[in-house]
Amino acid sequence: MRKVWINGEWFDEGEAKVSVFDRGLLFSQSVYEVVPVIGGRLCNIGYHLARLANSLKVARISDATDWAAVFTEAVEANRVDEGRVYLQVTGGNSGDRDFLSATPPPPPTRIVFTQTGAVIDHPLAARGLRIALKPEARWQLRSAKTTQLLYSVLMKEEARDAGLDDAWLVDGDHITEGTSSNAHIIDARGVLVSHPVDHGVLPGVTRICVMEIARGMGLTVEERPFTPEELFAAREAFSSAASALILPVVEVDGRAIGNGAAGEITRAIRAAYVERLLNA
Repeated sequence: MRKVWINGEWFDEGEAKVSVFDRGLLFSQSVYEVVPVIGGRLCNIGYHLARLANSLKVARISDATDWAAVFTEAVEANRVDEGRVYLQVTGGNSGDRDFLSATPPPPPTRIVFTQTGAVIDHPLAARGLRIALKPEARWQLRSAKTTQLLYSVLMKEEARDAGLDDAWLVDGDHITEGTSSNAHIIDARGVLVSHPVDHGVLPGVTRICVMEIARGMGLTVEERPFTPEELFAAREAFSSAASALILPVVEVDGRAIGNGAAGEITRAIRAAYVERLLNA
């Protein structure tokens, strides 16, 4: 049976519980991280912990846990060879519902569990994603990895209902990112274009690695917003996320991107990233 870590204790998953007065449940005062595991090893842990520190600061949650040690223990306890570790930290249990946290604030609620499943041999890595463009209607602190994910859930479910794999979100005239991934194109010049990391998108850990790999391959990289028109005119498009690595996007709103198959540059970036993870 899978083991779940809560506030320093291990529980069988059926016995893992938190209070109904937890601020993560009542107010979404809660942040999270998802760390890939390959060959029993945590991937890009430094980047994930840096992003977690920023998310905690934005959400006004104080925490000093040695997460690298907890993650390692979780992987070992659940014998995870390939999959992911999920972490959530909330504003804790104030004992009742009040928008203002107690003074001093309660200790945070800290949760860790693991999931097993393919990371490298993702079933959509060869076929590619079919996605829809949807209006960007999330809040304006998207750079923090909080659990305020209702809109992302709704857009993912709309895409699934339409027989698609996911959605990319459009804010005004520009694409921001996917529902749970960063968005990239290879334009007609062969330039990799990706939305800059600011309050409008999540600073994805896999995105950081994509930028490094692309520049190492000699590609020109432009970190700027791009439009739906640029997407439809692109040679290639792909998404990046910790849980799925890099996945080609082959169709958007029923229109083929490039030749409608996983692009050569996308495949090369994915292969280089897989090699990096395997040899980390």
